[in-house]
Amino acid sequence: MSVTVSWDRVRFLVNKFRERLWVRPLMVCLLSIGAAFVAKLFDSTMLRLYVPEITSESIEELLSIMAASMLVIATFSVASMVSAYAAASSTATPRAFSLVVADDASQNALSAFVGAFIFSVVALTAVKNGYFDVAGLFILFVLTAFVFALIIFTFVRWVDGIARLGRIGSTMDKVEMATGKALKRRRDAPTLNASLARTQPEGQAVLAAKVGYVQHIDMPELQEWAKKANARIVVAALPGTFATPDRPLAYVNSDSDNPVALDYQEIVQAFQVGTERRFDDDPRFGLVVLSEIAGRALSPSVNDPGTAIEIVGRLVRLFHLWSEPAEENDDNGLLYDRVEVPVISVRDMFEDAFTAIARDGAGHVEVSVRLQKALYSLTSTGDKSMRDAASYNSRLALERSRIAMDVPEDLKAVRDAASFDTENP
Repeated sequence: MSVTVSWDRVRFLVNKFRERLWVRPLMVCLLSIGAAFVAKLFDSTMLRLYVPEITSESIEELLSIMAASMLVIATFSVASMVSAYAAASSTATPRAFSLVVADDASQNALSAFVGAFIFSVVALTAVKNGYFDVAGLFILFVLTAFVFALIIFTFVRWVDGIARLGRIGSTMDKVEMATGKALKRRRDAPTLNASLARTQPEGQAVLAAKVGYVQHIDMPELQEWAKKANARIVVAALPGTFATPDRPLAYVNSDSDNPVALDYQEIVQAFQVGTERRFDDDPRFGLVVLSEIAGRALSPSVNDPGTAIEIVGRLVRLFHLWSEPAEENDDNGLLYDRVEVPVISVRDMFEDAFTAIARDGAGHVEVSVRLQKALYSLTSTGDKSMRDAASYNSRLALERSRIAMDVPEDLKAVRDAASFDTENP
C-alpha cells in the first residue's frame, strides 16, 4: 500500500494529538533533561576563564526549592484542570470537552510545571555528584534563573486563564472558534478540492469496515488509488456521517474489465472512522454543539434564556462567515479530479443549528423573537439556499411558538418578528 502524506492529514493528526494531555508535558520533560546536561558542554570551552565562580551549594538550594514546589504546583494545576473539565461538561455539553482539553494556556502551564520539576531533579542530582565545573555551574545557574522567571510568568498568566477555563462563556468561545475554522475551510473548498458529485451516485459500493463517525477523508490517498485503478471515486460519507457496515463510504466507477477484482481496502482506510465526531473537518458538528449548549440553557433545571440568545447571535455570525466569498489560493483549486464529493446542504446546517433552539425555546418569547430576527438577518446574505433555509426554519419556529405559548401578546410579538416571511400568516 502506498503512503501519501498531505498537509491536511498532518493537520488532522496534530489536532488529534493536541487533545492528549501527556504529549506536550512529555516533550517538555525531554527538553528539560537535555537542558540540564547542556551546561556540561561549556566546561570544555574557554568560557570558564571569563565567568564568575558559582558555588554548588547555592545552586543546590535553588534547585531544591524548585523541585519541592513544582511538584505541588503541578498537582494543583491538574486538579484545577480536572475541575474545569467537569464544569465544562456539566454547564455546557460533554461534546465540547475535547476543545477544553486542547486549551493551549492550560497545557503550556502544566508542561512548564512538570518540565521545571524534571529539570530541577536531574540538575540537582548532577550537581550533588560533582558533574559540573566552573563554566557548567554558571550556565546551570543561568538556566535555573531563566526557568524560575518562566515559571513565575506562566503561573501568573495561567491563574487568569484557569479562572475562565470551563466557564460557559469560555466554552462557547472555543466552540465558536473551532466551528468558524471548519466552516471557513469548507467554504473555501466545498468539495474538498475534488469534483462536484452527482445527485445520485452510481457504481460499486465500498462499505465501512467498522461502526463509527467519519472524522477525516484522506483525499490524496483516494486520488492516488483512482489513478492506479483508472477509476473515479464518488464520496458518499462526508466527515460527520455515522458509518456502518451496511452504509457505503464511497462508490467506484472503474474502466476495468473486472471491477469486482479491485482491492478497495485502501479506499476504506482513507476514511478515518472514530467513536465520536470531531470539529476539524465537520462544520455541522460545531453547529450541533452550540445548539446543545442553548438547549441545556433552556432546560427547566437551568432556565437561562440569555445564554440561548447569545448562542443565536453566535450562529448568525457563523452563517455570515459561511456566506462570505471564498478566499482564492493555490490550495483551493481542483486537486483531485478523479474524486467526486457532494457539498454540505445549507438546510441541514440550519436544522443542526436552530431546530433545538426553536423547540426548547418555543415557550420563551424573548428567545423566539430573537430567533426570528436572527433568521431574518440571514435572508439578506444574497444566497438563495440560505434564504430558503431561513424562511423554512422561521415557519417551523413560529408554528412551535403557536403551540407552546399561552399569552396572545407573546405570540403576537413572535408573529410580528416573523412577518418578513410572506408565507407566515
